[in-house]
Amino acid sequence: MKKVLIISPNFPPINAADMHRVRQSLACFPEMGWEATVVAVEPAFVEMSEDPLLLETIPEGANVIRIRAFNPKFTRKIGLGNLGYRALWFYLKACNALIRKHQFDLVYFSTTAFPVMILGRYWKRKFGLPFIIDMQDPWRNDFYLDKPKHERPPKFLFAYNMDKFLEAFTMKKVDGIVSVSPGYPKTLMERYANINAAMCTVIPFGGASVDFDVLDKAQVRNTLFDKTDQAINFAYIGRGGHDMGLAVSGIFAAVKKGLDREPGLFSKMKMYFVGTSYAADGQGQKTIEPLAVKYGVGSCVVEITDRLPYFSAMKVLKDADVLIIPGSTDTNYTASKLYPYILANRPLIAVFNQNSSVVDILEKTRAGDCVTFLNDDPVDMLAEKIYAVIHQYLQRIPFVPDTNWNEFEPYSAREATRRQVEFFNKILKSRITH
Repeated sequence: MKKVLIISPNFPPINAADMHRVRQSLACFPEMGWEATVVAVEPAFVEMSEDPLLLETIPEGANVIRIRAFNPKFTRKIGLGNLGYRALWFYLKACNALIRKHQFDLVYFSTTAFPVMILGRYWKRKFGLPFIIDMQDPWRNDFYLDKPKHERPPKFLFAYNMDKFLEAFTMKKVDGIVSVSPGYPKTLMERYANINAAMCTVIPFGGASVDFDVLDKAQVRNTLFDKTDQAINFAYIGRGGHDMGLAVSGIFAAVKKGLDREPGLFSKMKMYFVGTSYAADGQGQKTIEPLAVKYGVGSCVVEITDRLPYFSAMKVLKDADVLIIPGSTDTNYTASKLYPYILANRPLIAVFNQNSSVVDILEKTRAGDCVTFLNDDPVDMLAEKIYAVIHQYLQRIPFVPDTNWNEFEPYSAREATRRQVEFFNKILKSRITH
């Protein structure tokens, strides 16, 4: 059986978006011929919320090793909060010992704590180990370069230049790229001459039905709203951000049109946007509510920047009357959260750039309606299209989507794992032939 060393700093019980690929794959790796060792950071050193129920989705006997990181209480005094930097030394020390002790075939980085990825190049030179990087988000992110200062993340220019240097250092020796979106490999191939199409594969996050099995067994409470009340509750669980401004503006402008045209119907709406910031609890900046106020619908919109525990979020999805997902003007944005939304089996409206893979997935699965836009579309034109869909939904609910579950199978967690393993084997084979 082949052995893979997986670097995943955020891991259950940490409630982080970037650990789901590994979490969902662990149960399938052994039957597909791979033994996985996951190295994660101790939860005490991670500045994210926890959900203990996530541990119930990890298979018994999984080999998960926990390491320390520098304490953010102290490092933040010198402006250092990034987990990738804080854990770098501890990963180097712990994994050097692991690699010497065990005969790994491959190192797999599946994380958005990007700085730890530089160790792939080090281990390749020192131990001859090939490494694959799972690009779930851009590392060097050019998206904000032409944006005004108030729309940029904190310390953007410093972080950007560090990311630019470290990405180039790492990618020039990478053996394979797994990506959630075809845009990321395309960008990397344009930047680095050593990266070619044969080294890349696109594998979106899979949908894990086991999560809903755990949810059904656990008595998780929905503390956001009472599903038996008279309101029609719309829910979105996921990040916000200025890159979603067009989609969110279109949604709120559509609601405003509805309140003006059919107040009796649209006044029943209550919209919840939850977990919209990656910042530590209590420190997130709202990017959704200000737009709701701008379009005159602030009274029916609630934004909570803090992340809910994972299974509390799943419960909200199950209880909502309608699920709504705004998309980014970044055409590479795929929204891996789409699959839990589909598995929740609730009425679903998505608002995405027409070039996003989300459009094709929803068309194939029939799990919801996708309103599409181009980045230069006027808000009012987009709002008219969204208004028509929301109006139709308000008249139809309650209903269950006519999802084609056979078409959804290629997006399942098991299929995503099979494709990862297939890629692992391909990369190892290509090294032998060369």
